Amino acid sequence: MNSVQPWPVRLAPAALVCAAAPAFFVVRVPWLGWLLIALSLASAWWVDRRAKTTDDVARPSLLRDLSLIAIGLLIVSAIDLAAELDNLAMLRFTLALGGAVAVPYAVSRFIYRDRAIAFPWRTRRRWTRFQWAWLAAVLVLGWLILPFYFITSGVYLNWPVVNTPDLIARLFVGVGAVGIWDELFFICTVFALLLRHFPALVANMLQAIVFVAFLWELGYRAWGPALTIPFALLQGFIFLRTHSLAYIVAVHLLFDAVVFLVLVHAHNPGLLDSLFLV
Repeated sequence: MNSVQPWPVRLAPAALVCAAAPAFFVVRVPWLGWLLIALSLASAWWVDRRAKTTDDVARPSLLRDLSLIAIGLLIVSAIDLAAELDNLAMLRFTLALGGAVAVPYAVSRFIYRDRAIAFPWRTRRRWTRFQWAWLAAVLVLGWLILPFYFITSGVYLNWPVVNTPDLIARLFVGVGAVGIWDELFFICTVFALLLRHFPALVANMLQAIVFVAFLWELGYRAWGPALTIPFALLQGFIFLRTHSLAYIVAVHLLFDAVVFLVLVHAHNPGLLDSLFLV
């Protein structure tokens, strides 16, 4: 008798497409990323074909969902993610990162017509005391950890020097905009698509691979993954509990506010010394 496919059957294709992110953003070998995506989509097609011969007919198409992730990764990988603040660099980031969210959404909505991607900004539920407390905790943890990480590891040098009001303003906008994009792509797109096929823990671990690989190329190197892996997993977990894009964006922006201040502090000794311990 036919039986429903267990989720491990679908794990290899999903792992392959997520592994393309380290290929693109960590080891920086584009052809390897393209190969992993091709293998992912080919194996997803095979899984979908097998599903048609079982009772698993109601499950969303794995090929379609992984193709949306692949589209986003390919768009982002088309640009150099080195942090720069000139007009051309900011335009490049805007087009590539915006396209990585907008194009998969449009394909899902208007071509696949399955509305697999959504951005639930408001849930019409009040934030709990614990949620407000976590926002405060994020500020405290960021204040304690981030200056030590950025300055002692030297990774602040992965960001351009910001020593004029114009550059500081550009850094503020850039850090905040990328932080919002992180949640739109990694959580509302990648994580949400993976949740259609896997248990929450598995989907969260897979999205964290993509999340952390992107942050690595953006500049969070050295022992940065020791911070970014827990952060990525926590953001996925929080989204599962709250279903609120507004809340996870609030968490991320508070964290990024500290990142911004630390970068200004690191590049301008004496300016914010009284604010931090390092």
